Amino acid sequence: MENYIWIFWTILGAILVIAEIFTTGFVLLWFGIGALAAGLAGLIGIHSIPLQFLIFAVVSIALTAASRTIFVNYFSREKSGGDLKSGFEGLPGKIGTVVSSSRGALHEGAVKVFGSTWTAYPADGEEPLEAGDRVVVERIQGASIYVRRVGEGRDWRGKELTE
Repeated sequence: MENYIWIFWTILGAILVIAEIFTTGFVLLWFGIGALAAGLAGLIGIHSIPLQFLIFAVVSIALTAASRTIFVNYFSREKSGGDLKSGFEGLPGKIGTVVSSSRGALHEGAVKVFGSTWTAYPADGEEPLEAGDRVVVERIQGASIYVRRVGEGRDWRGKELTE
């Protein structure tokens, strides 16, 4: 019977690989490959069941650990200057339009940047905001942005216009 245990490992591997299609965890695939590796070991002459189980465990755990490390490094890279910034991280330096003039002691207004309206305050040294002004986002604090007026010679990205 030990000579045919590789069939068990092969069937188990196939079941786990197919089951991965119906799950979202991306773990069963690695255990399926581990079972197929144990089945291959049994087929080529390693008939010790504990050794086959050890091959299954080592391959499965190694692949799982490696994939988690790769995916974590790929999907949660630290944001550096060259990486794509999205959401609120990408707002500083972007140009917006004041849609609601400043009011109150803090000169609170509203600025529309890339289709989203933000509570905005004039940056230090700036005059109160007037509806229609073009402004550049200087910084973000909480859910508010601090803006500075844009010079006439700048495009929507804040770049200097050349004629």
